[in-house]
Amino acid sequence: MATYIAPSQIAERQLEYFAQKRVLVIGEIEDQFPFELSKHCDKVTVFTSNYITYRMLSSSSKITTLFGASLPSDIDADMILLYWPKAKAEAQMLLEMALAQLGNDTEIAVVGENRSGVKSIEKMFKPYGPLNKYDSARRCSFYWGMCQSAPESFALDSWFKHYQVELNGLPITVKSLPGVFSHGEFDGGSQLLLNNLPELKGKVLDFGCGAGVIGAYMGLKYGNIELHMCDINAFAIESSKQTLLANNLKGQVFASDVYSDVEPGLDFIVSNPPFHAGLDTSYSATETLLSDALNYLTDDGQLMIVANSFLKYPPIIEKQFGHCQTVDKNRKFAIYHATK
Repeated sequence: MATYIAPSQIAERQLEYFAQKRVLVIGEIEDQFPFELSKHCDKVTVFTSNYITYRMLSSSSKITTLFGASLPSDIDADMILLYWPKAKAEAQMLLEMALAQLGNDTEIAVVGENRSGVKSIEKMFKPYGPLNKYDSARRCSFYWGMCQSAPESFALDSWFKHYQVELNGLPITVKSLPGVFSHGEFDGGSQLLLNNLPELKGKVLDFGCGAGVIGAYMGLKYGNIELHMCDINAFAIESSKQTLLANNLKGQVFASDVYSDVEPGLDFIVSNPPFHAGLDTSYSATETLLSDALNYLTDDGQLMIVANSFLKYPPIIEKQFGHCQTVDKNRKFAIYHATK
């Protein structure tokens, strides 16, 4: 018996809405409910910005799974199932993107946890047509609506926020999309990390690159490094690519579920690692990052991360490297460093 997240459980109670429909699933999907959906629909296409979700679902021939920051133009769907994301602006962006593509007479179902602010869909959908709540369970809500006035067009470029950062005399232009870490602001942990970087050389990985601030700073300060940047989020990858372009920098930016797509031979792993998955706190990706780092570093490779001071990462680093140096810390963050 499949175990579904709460939003999927409420969608499962309303399967008749999806019968014989060609459904486009978008948003914060984190389970295998699309497989169940495919038994009731004519067709299921999942469009996800989460590389973990993409890897989980793409092995099935029952559904079509797409990963990226932009919907392809040939989407075949007459209904949308939107899993409400944690960032309201990301929900708005996804909604406009999908409705502009599919047009009028597209049905929509929206599911989300009440604490995530899913109620915002009532006001957000008003310009497009009627939408009402039809079910409530497990602290989640289910809405159904119909698009009668679709957006004429959608341009991802218009959703980028631009801001300037100056650090140690280096001006950096940052471009970020909704839902991306460091969207519209520079994180204090990243700043502490960048103030404590060792002399970088060789192949450097910015793990969990977000909007690309760390990678861009390293590229500007250490012009001879071979810069690699990865994230699980397609909007982060697109943001980092645009941040590099805005600063006339080159680097490889790619999707990776921790080390799934990372090549060994790194001289440095530098990271402000994520510890949020959806609305909940999750440390598993960072624990894997630290536990497996030795397999991806060169013989004298180095690891440097910033983390909230309360997180118990030093024991994990010590177990792998035999030591862990606390380079700097303040009331909120700590910088940890280890050499292979």
